Amino acid sequence: MASPSTTVARSGGASLRPVTGVALVAAIGGLLFGYDTGVISGALLDIESDFGLSSFGSGVVVSSILVGAMIGAAGAGNLSDRYGRRPVLVAAAGIFTLGAAMAAFAPSAALLTAARVVLGLGIGAASNLVPVYIAEVAPPRFRGRLVGLNQLMITLGIVLAYVANYTLKDVPHDWRWMFGLAAVPAVLFGAGMLLLPESPRWLALRGATERARAALRRVRGDGDPGAVEGELAELTAGPAAGAGAAPRRGRWRALADRSVRPALVAGVGLQILGQASGVNTVIYYAPKIFESSGLGSSSAVLATVGVGVVNLVMTPVGMLAVDRFGRTRLLGTGAVVMALALAGLAATLAAGGQDSSFAWLAVLFVVLFIAAVATTLNVVVFIIPSELYPLRVRGTAMSLTMFSNWTMNFLVSLTFLTLLDALGGAGTFTLYAAVCALLAVFTARRIPETRGKSLEQIERELAPRAGAPRAGAPR
Repeated sequence: MASPSTTVARSGGASLRPVTGVALVAAIGGLLFGYDTGVISGALLDIESDFGLSSFGSGVVVSSILVGAMIGAAGAGNLSDRYGRRPVLVAAAGIFTLGAAMAAFAPSAALLTAARVVLGLGIGAASNLVPVYIAEVAPPRFRGRLVGLNQLMITLGIVLAYVANYTLKDVPHDWRWMFGLAAVPAVLFGAGMLLLPESPRWLALRGATERARAALRRVRGDGDPGAVEGELAELTAGPAAGAGAAPRRGRWRALADRSVRPALVAGVGLQILGQASGVNTVIYYAPKIFESSGLGSSSAVLATVGVGVVNLVMTPVGMLAVDRFGRTRLLGTGAVVMALALAGLAATLAAGGQDSSFAWLAVLFVVLFIAAVATTLNVVVFIIPSELYPLRVRGTAMSLTMFSNWTMNFLVSLTFLTLLDALGGAGTFTLYAAVCALLAVFTARRIPETRGKSLEQIERELAPRAGAPRAGAPR
């Protein structure tokens, strides 16, 4: 008789439509993440004019969303381990709606900053839980591309923010409309999540076997009932299954357990090195990079739009590749290409200075870098940790992981201009290229391959690495 994991793997593609619909609804959280992150770029000039902001004041308004994201990411996972994935995502939708309304009607810079912090809370929660929820409902064979929908929607949200910025530019109170429009997908996100089932794996962990069975049937459709029963058997027999397995206290302390350590090193290390590679500085400061390479202001803006388009177009390529080639091979290859692209950019900036003849070569290297990021790092950065962590602490572990991501994002963005002044463009991007090379080594040595495996199988395989007892062994 075939094992449950084998049954699941064979039946993973039997009825993909229901789970794809579930993943698309959940990924609206990613769209809100992208929109609320990107909309400030077009709104800032009018906000500065309306409120008379200084450079420091503008920086506070822009960066406040990252502070909220750090807090939201840190808190959402623990709550989801206690109360479930769906209720916390519904609450995140409410937070997005509240933040959009606060920003749209903010009478002062201080209240706009507070609204941005609120929006950040929603972003942090969504960045944490949307990948986890999708991973826990997806069949192993297609889990990578389904979780990758989150990144696609983030990218789409950024593009929609740019479109809204352009479309509303001459409308009275334009920036207020830009922020307020985010309430529409936020309401849709909340309403959609109310209609979706709870994660069957979280239900199995709490001992709610019948509810877990019903949830599996909803996300697997009307395919082979035996496959659902086989998958349920694996859930209820997993290393953390049973109502008594969910830790009631000390969830953060549980992350120090040896059985969690290999996954935590891989997941957190990926976030730190991924952000330290300079990916967001290239996106945030692309016009400045292009101007420093010798492009005029209008050409720099045009080239930046091109970077955004490349980011959007290449993301689906990575989504299709991640389940075919595997997470570690894709990420390792991408990290090498990223390192070479940044090294080429550094060499171009060193050789060309302000010579415009080198400017478009610099653009080419930036586009190559973004294409590599979009097809590899950005696709797997949420997939890998959502798959690696043991079920009993998955939400809390994702909290630490995404807190690391947002903190590193904040620090790298904060220090980029200082590095640029101190080291110049060549020195700065040589440093980032070295980090990309380190990411390639880290991927090969520390991140296990998870392609095609059930989450329970991944948990069983990682436990012996840490010297932890196998499932069923005395504890």
